[in-house]
Amino acid sequence: MSRRPELHDGYLGAQEEMAKVGMAPLTHKREEFEISDNEVEIKFNLSDPVKVTTNLINCKTDKDVSEHVFVQMEKSAISFQIGFPESGYYKFQIFALRQSNSSKSLPNVYNYLIHCKQALNPVYPCPKQYVEYKNGCYLYEPKFLNSSVRLRGVNFKICVPNANHVALVANGEWTQLENKGRDMWELKTNLDQYRNKNVKVTLNANFVDDETKYATLLEYTI
Repeated sequence: MSRRPELHDGYLGAQEEMAKVGMAPLTHKREEFEISDNEVEIKFNLSDPVKVTTNLINCKTDKDVSEHVFVQMEKSAISFQIGFPESGYYKFQIFALRQSNSSKSLPNVYNYLIHCKQALNPVYPCPKQYVEYKNGCYLYEPKFLNSSVRLRGVNFKICVPNANHVALVANGEWTQLENKGRDMWELKTNLDQYRNKNVKVTLNANFVDDETKYATLLEYTI
């Protein structure tokens, strides 16, 4: 049985800078809660677009496992999809700033303590998110891509506002996604040949007139 960690007064919940950022909890309004499995989605309302980063810390080992947090922006909300690799207590820390603020330093705005009672589902690292992805993109699938999951007939579906082209790059091979309208891009492809080869797979978008210039959105490792 894991023991609840000791936390200093004022650590949990909204921090001093919270009101300035314009965020408010939408789904989990209690700053300490437990879950019966090892996946949860936490949403916050937003009054303005924000820059955000997070820490997910395993209290037993003090290890940062933030690669299991995937951040998605919606119209007036932000979603944190979290997988917990093992049971126990976790500190989930949110750092944020309005996008209009040019400061590079993001203050801590909210802290949760989450007790994961049992870890029955396999959890995998989320794809690495680059700056361009955070400008209104939304990934529908795949949320995970690695050598432990199916790599034949992989469906890619992503919303990329204002993109001219979107391409998948796997081991130097480029494949264009098809524009389905309303900023939606899709592709079905096989990646089984890269299994266990530690290959990086990226989603990239072209936003400018120069068709050779692509910005990286997401990066997976197979």
